[in-house]
Amino acid sequence: MDRLRQRADFLAVANGPRANSPAFVVQRRLRDDDGPVRVGFTVTKKNGTATERNRIRRRLRELVKRTDVISMRPHSDYVLVGRRAALNRGFETMLDDLRSALNRLDRPPLTPS
Repeated sequence: MDRLRQRADFLAVANGPRANSPAFVVQRRLRDDDGPVRVGFTVTKKNGTATERNRIRRRLRELVKRTDVISMRPHSDYVLVGRRAALNRGFETMLDDLRSALNRLDRPPLTPS
């Protein structure tokens, strides 16, 4: 699993589907290449001081490390956008939230009848 680092990659993922949870938002983009899953992390300044934002980012990175790689689609980019609730939310609860969000992203979109 690689990391997203360039702004253009983050912007491309932002146009894809997203799943919300109390502590973060997960965004996904399917790529056309055969590369590995790539994950990016971002936390905006409105979420607190630099120390708090770094703590949120560290917690999100640890979540992804503990998540089954199988639950992430191959040839995809993911971005986790941290929220302030990630500072105080239980880690196991956040892990369940991430699994649930990944499952929601895998569902086909609803088509209006």
